[in-house]
Amino acid sequence: MVDHDPGEGHPERPDRLRVVLDSLREAPITSVRERAAVAAEVESLRAVHQPAYIDSVLAQRGRVAHFDPDTVTSPRSVDAALLAAGGAIAAVDAVLAGKASAAFALGRPPGHHAERDRAMGFCFFNNVAIAARHALTQRGLERILIVDWDVHHGNGTQQAFYDSPQVLVFNAHRYPFYPGTGALAEVGAEAGLGFTVNAPLPPELADGDYAALFDRVLGPLGARYDPELVLVSAGFDAHRRDPLADMNVSTEGFAYLAAIVCAIAAECCGGKVVFVLEGGYDLIGLTTSIRAVLEVATGRTPPSARVPSHVGDRAVEEIRRFHSHAWKL
Repeated sequence: MVDHDPGEGHPERPDRLRVVLDSLREAPITSVRERAAVAAEVESLRAVHQPAYIDSVLAQRGRVAHFDPDTVTSPRSVDAALLAAGGAIAAVDAVLAGKASAAFALGRPPGHHAERDRAMGFCFFNNVAIAARHALTQRGLERILIVDWDVHHGNGTQQAFYDSPQVLVFNAHRYPFYPGTGALAEVGAEAGLGFTVNAPLPPELADGDYAALFDRVLGPLGARYDPELVLVSAGFDAHRRDPLADMNVSTEGFAYLAAIVCAIAAECCGGKVVFVLEGGYDLIGLTTSIRAVLEVATGRTPPSARVPSHVGDRAVEEIRRFHSHAWKL
């Protein structure tokens, strides 16, 4: 996956994975073990993506191709995308089989923007959606909570489960922002009505604002939905150091969000939680935040919540009131 190289100056660069792995190997976290990813089978991809689209991606193996100005393959990119999806599946299997209490799929390219028939936003295959569909169809689960805290809305994940009550998708993201989706009123359709929960946020929000959102909205929502597995699209581009966004979350802020997610998993499904890497383009912010999430997942006491700003408090209350109609938050 380090060999996936979209080109000089591209923010989704190989060093994103290289520096994280180097950090974890040089200063290991007690009880964290590293396992190699295995490439996803095409059949797993078909549970989320259309066959013709999958074929169009696989046809670029060994080539440089531009799916859009931001989403580019190098000769090893297709193999990397298969490994990223396979790593998310393997992480789910390890947690469901009791071989790991929690897992973090450190894969690239990321996935949450990839739609049924479209690569976009650095993403080719939707890793978290593929892993969720695997848990539903191959492991017999009936209720999965996906939490996406990447600063960009997970449009592909929302699309994958928009009409399904089997997956509750919670998106906390900057809005309006790329990719343009994720408005408050996007709440699912048909049998999935109410099972898409968007939390569109204004810029410049920080730890206390995100903490308020997760405490007041996600916590009660997770308890009411009672998932059998929690998946996290763990993007770290809301970090205050990130060059592509304008949020102010700190490394400790991400640790607090991880603690809320882990608490939901502990209450509802025996602690079964899988984090799947999405964005995050400042190498220091990315590395320290992933380490903080892993430490919380392995038992570190999380930091205390900070007080939200006036703007953040108002935004969170608007989100809570809107979704209370469906979830009585």
